[in-house]
Amino acid sequence: MSEILSQAEIEALLQSLQDGGGNAPVATKEPPTITSRSRGPKARASVAYEMYDFRRPDKLSKDQLRSLQMVHETFSRHAATGLSAYLRSPVQIDLVSIEQVPYEDYLRGIENSVFTVMSLPPLTGQAVLELEFGLVFSMVDRLLGGPGRSIPRNMLTDIERPLVKQMIERLFTAIKTAWEGVVIINPNVDQMETTSQFVQIAPPNDIVVTILFETRVGDVRGAMSMCVPYLVLKPVTAKLSAQKWFAAANKKQSSASRRLLSHQVMNTNVDCTVMLGQTRLNFRDFMGLKAGDVIPLNRDSNDDLELWVSKTPKFLGKPATVGKRMIFTVSDPINND
Repeated sequence: MSEILSQAEIEALLQSLQDGGGNAPVATKEPPTITSRSRGPKARASVAYEMYDFRRPDKLSKDQLRSLQMVHETFSRHAATGLSAYLRSPVQIDLVSIEQVPYEDYLRGIENSVFTVMSLPPLTGQAVLELEFGLVFSMVDRLLGGPGRSIPRNMLTDIERPLVKQMIERLFTAIKTAWEGVVIINPNVDQMETTSQFVQIAPPNDIVVTILFETRVGDVRGAMSMCVPYLVLKPVTAKLSAQKWFAAANKKQSSASRRLLSHQVMNTNVDCTVMLGQTRLNFRDFMGLKAGDVIPLNRDSNDDLELWVSKTPKFLGKPATVGKRMIFTVSDPINND
């Protein structure tokens, strides 16, 4: 460990600065160093520091970035579920990283992608959702009945463009759901581009938050990313703390939200089917059926019939007629436990 300057030497250095440094004594000892570990009663206290690049200032704290990470982990789960049902194919979306970088650095690292410029009202400004062409063409191929092949092309035809927009709108539903804990947003497509030079949502040196995802559709793997300028997030940064995030997640539903949920459930349409009975026929008898034939079922005419809701038996009852209409009178519920 190097020696520490004495008080006399420090005063001499200060005096030399005041006098212009002409006849001041020169310290021959090495300047004090910052140590990471000190021992002994006279050892100096350790000093902690970290590198900071003033050309790339951090606008969001680590706590806020963790909140954004939780938001977009929720997005990845909802997006994978929505796309799986839409494409009728297994889809897996994993969050890879979330960073703060200048906007020009984000664009510089992307090639051969479809850029969707979106607005996020009530937030002001625009954001970008980017998907690689290989991933996009694999989804389009599945929508058109193919096995999900990727096409080595970097342009969208007039037929492919509306199909891609429909897939993006499925992702918008997942974005809206994931952000409900922070702010209620309504994403809209402003424009779709295939060249990054036409995607100008922020000045080159402005800080943006980039979220990178790894996406798998069947056997095809590709990258998907989101880019949100800091100025878009600035109005809601106070809500991006872990404490407020968990408080919002654990908050009980209000009476108004419960009434709204009940109203939506009550107005939901469900398919109901009355099961008259079952029987087994060979294919020859089935093909020979004609008007007036009688098919014996496995139920007596006085037995209760089952009312199925979707694919689950729920009620027992009797059929009847009212005028020219067939009706079903419910007698007992069916316990499915």
